Amino acid sequence: MTDTATPRYYLVPNYHISESPAQPVIDPATLEEVGVRAEVSSEELDWVLTRVNSAQASWKRLDAKTRAQYLHRLANRIEAADVSQCAVLMSREMGKPYPEAIGEVANCAAIFRYYAEMARDEAGKVAGTTQSGSLQYARYEPYGVSAHIMPFNFPILLMCWTVAASLAAGNGCVIKPAAATTLSTLEFMRVFDELPEGLVACVPGDAATGEALVKSERTHAIAFTGSVAAAQAVAAAAAQRMKPAVIEAGGSDPMIITANAPLAVAAAGAVTGAFHMSGQVCTSTERLYVVDSIHDDFIDAFVAETQRLRIGNGLEKSEIGPLVSQAAREKVQRLVNDAVAKGAKVACGGRVPPGLETGWFYEPTILTDCTPAMDILSEELFGPVVAVVRVDDFEAALQAANDSRFGLGASIFTTDLAEAHEASERLEAGMVWINNPMIDNDALPFGGWKASGLGRELGRQGLDAFRRTKMVVLDHQPIRQDWWYPYPNDWFYTGGGRKHV
Repeated sequence: MTDTATPRYYLVPNYHISESPAQPVIDPATLEEVGVRAEVSSEELDWVLTRVNSAQASWKRLDAKTRAQYLHRLANRIEAADVSQCAVLMSREMGKPYPEAIGEVANCAAIFRYYAEMARDEAGKVAGTTQSGSLQYARYEPYGVSAHIMPFNFPILLMCWTVAASLAAGNGCVIKPAAATTLSTLEFMRVFDELPEGLVACVPGDAATGEALVKSERTHAIAFTGSVAAAQAVAAAAAQRMKPAVIEAGGSDPMIITANAPLAVAAAGAVTGAFHMSGQVCTSTERLYVVDSIHDDFIDAFVAETQRLRIGNGLEKSEIGPLVSQAAREKVQRLVNDAVAKGAKVACGGRVPPGLETGWFYEPTILTDCTPAMDILSEELFGPVVAVVRVDDFEAALQAANDSRFGLGASIFTTDLAEAHEASERLEAGMVWINNPMIDNDALPFGGWKASGLGRELGRQGLDAFRRTKMVVLDHQPIRQDWWYPYPNDWFYTGGGRKHV
């Protein structure tokens, strides 16, 4: 792919290519150049925002049924498209195994269908009247233009979650992809040809581009996924401008293995929870709390399942691809080294795979004998490493799992119904998985507690994040009300006691 084939940004349905220097895109598995990307200038960003705001002015006036028809046509386009090129680009840009990349892109159609119909069905509320002859109701209206600042790990799916909701609510959308997944995002943007021209735009750039989108007077709502530090900066900048923001800031998810867990299933589930996409998932299991009575048997099964995983290029037969960058692997190695220096044992992994010294690979790693003194239990790792803590019992596991500034998701494996219910009530997280980690549902809210985020994606709350309410009071027969000015004389205080008005 050359710089002339790769647009700087895609403004549906027109490409716009400028002359500023392009930057190489490097495959994290081979360290070869995949292509090039460029970043929009402030003048180009200004031009894009003008176009999207203009298109949104017409989009918001469409009735809900017509907007839904557009979104269904977009979903049809995704389902009919050959998305293999987008998936290959994603795998080559950030290392994701091809089955996961193709599945991510192919599964995006459903969210547009869901919000197309949700916006039609949930358009407001008629309230019981406070005055006879008056129709009193709330209606929903769009904010205007939403800015979507995306991560590298699920660049297409997470973008579609918030863009679908925003479009269904009547907004226009400006997307800033992660630098590491610019090419695959631009490739996917072609599906938005189904929408009115200029309604959706993609603006490649760095942190300064994201900051400009948040601070611009021509964006009116923000969706952000990224680190806690970046999320705090985005939330503060949005709050200063009174903009609503949906913030997903990652986490350090715990998983509890109780004495009543089915060990074979729990071991297999822990492998997926900890090592899916090389641990580069916001809801990856990073802290594992195992009850003492089954600890050793579980570790044996967990290690055996982990050693079945294949490591390699995402376009080959492998479950574990490279980390996205050298910096990402260096962080993983730092946290592993710190844990080992403080007494952790390496049950498996803990190194660069032999024969895969080129690229940013790291073996799936299980650390046992971990303690709270280790940095790995308090930082978000974002790599194929899980820290195992031996606990006395279920109660100790719950307390330890909650002892974190993060609160995105939490998992538990148990066959005891009481434990399952207790965990669902007491785990301090926005999502709890029982015997099946990491599942999401378009109809249920996705998001975290504590430092893991603000607001929700998906479900009814995901739609409400991109629309505001307006209360309307309509008296169809105008009459002079008895409480209007001026008040009758006998309503005033005369010194003889309180009058009832």
